[in-house]
Order: sequence, then structure tokens, then C-alpha cells
Amino acid sequence: MEHKASFVNIIGNPNTGKSTLMNAFVGEKISIITSKAQTTRHRIKGIVNGEDFQLVFSDTPGVLKPNYALQESMLKFSKSALVDADVIVYVTDIYETPDKNVEFLEKVKKSEIPILLVINKIDQSEQEKLEKLVSYWKNELPQAEIYPASALEKFNVENIFKRILELSPICPPYFPKDQLTDRDDRFFVTEIIREKILVHYKKEIPYSVEVAVEEFKEAEDIIRIRALIYVERDSQKGIIIGHQGKMLKRVGTEARKDMEKFFDKKVFLEMYVKVEKDWRSSGKVLGKFGYKG
Repeated sequence: MEHKASFVNIIGNPNTGKSTLMNAFVGEKISIITSKAQTTRHRIKGIVNGEDFQLVFSDTPGVLKPNYALQESMLKFSKSALVDADVIVYVTDIYETPDKNVEFLEKVKKSEIPILLVINKIDQSEQEKLEKLVSYWKNELPQAEIYPASALEKFNVENIFKRILELSPICPPYFPKDQLTDRDDRFFVTEIIREKILVHYKKEIPYSVEVAVEEFKEAEDIIRIRALIYVERDSQKGIIIGHQGKMLKRVGTEARKDMEKFFDKKVFLEMYVKVEKDWRSSGKVLGKFGYKG
């Protein structure tokens, strides 16, 4: 039996629903999802295995013009997705200004990799507007195959998945067949906590936060986790903790419940807040958090 395998890189601007599409392909919540931009900071791989195929989906950070070192690292993740894939899934939506990030789009145009362009959130669109967008993208990216879709409603997701499989080369699997992702358990702990911070805090706070796991001890019936939430200023530390620690407790409770679902095991979670001044602009600190310099 011939076996197919491919790397499928999902790219696009923030807020287009590309992480929702990634999770729909994989069938698990691999990428965190919020309505805020810059939710995804790393490349996250989700692996789908069948008897005769393995598709390795990679969700990249949203394309944006960098203002500090962290965003430069995020943009490098996105650019690398244009050269190391077998299939590119470029995600836009019905709200996005099509000419956003023209420079990045020019790089997409030069790619010789098969491109599937997904116009997401069509469940929120009128037919006339959708037809105009399809016409625009046919002209803008003539080499791309265009798929109107709704990742949230899972409309057309199966057809896109089937087309990716058709485009995949004959190849042995890249990862063990029982593997769901290339990330370890600690990574998903940090992402779950960061998701709750993105949801519950406003303005600059979520973007000034990074999370690190100091301790992860798994026993037969419980996982004990100690996590550090890093902020850039003392004032941000107070906001994260909240009056009488109520905000931090709320984040911890919601994160713990999600972790128990994710790991299918009871979780004991401790969280502390620490100030690491201007960490987003420090190459040394970014390296500690797993970002490329």
C-alpha cells in the first residue's frame, strides 16, 4: 500500500480564523483561539494519521509588521512556512482588507508550492460580497485554488482536507503514527494559561505576558504544575493578580479545568507572577522562551 505524507503550512493574517481551521483539520484543540491578534506566537504542528497517510499541519503566527524582537521572531516563523511545505493553506476571510501586508503576499505569489486559498467565515457573508472576493483572489493569486469555508461551522473543511491529501506526495510518515503534535505537555500548559490571559485582560497586558512551566510532575492520578507568568512592569503584575488575587484565581481555575480536559487527569495548578523588564525586546530572554533570534 502506498503511503502519503506532507507538511501543510497554514498562513495568513491575525483574526482570519486560521487557528480554528487548524483545529478543525486535526480534530483536537492544538492552537489556542481568541478574538485578539497575535494569539499564535510559535509554529505549532498538529498531526493527522490515517492508515495510508500522515498530514502534518503547522499553524504559524499571524503576519504582521514587527515593532519589537518578539514580533520579528513571529514573522520569521511565518516566512519559513513558505519554503518548507508540501502544501500551503493561505487563510483570509470576508472581513479582511485584501491588500493587507502586500509585501508578504508578494512572497506567496513567488512560491512554487501548491496553494489553497481559504476565504473563511462565509457563514457571516452575503453571496454578492463572497463572489467579489473570489473574483479578487482569482486575479491576485491565479495559481491558487480557492475554497470558501467556515472553519467554525466546519463547512467545506472536509473538501479542503481531501484536496490536501490529493496533493500530498508518496512518502513514509515523518512522525510516529500515535503522535498528535510535536510539542510537549509543558508547551500546552503555557498556551492554555496564555489563552485565559488573552480572554480576560485588555489593552497591552496580554501582549506583555509570557508563561513558563517551572514544575510538571505527573503521578498516576494527578499532575502537579507550577507556572510562572512573566510581565514587563510592576504595574502589570498588579493587574494580572487583581484585587485580593481574584483575577489570577479566575485565570487559574479556568486554565486548570481546560488542562484536566486536555490531559484527562486531575490537575493541581500553582501560578506566580514575575517581572522580567522589557522581555519582548531581549534576544536572550526570548531565546529562553523558545523564540528564534
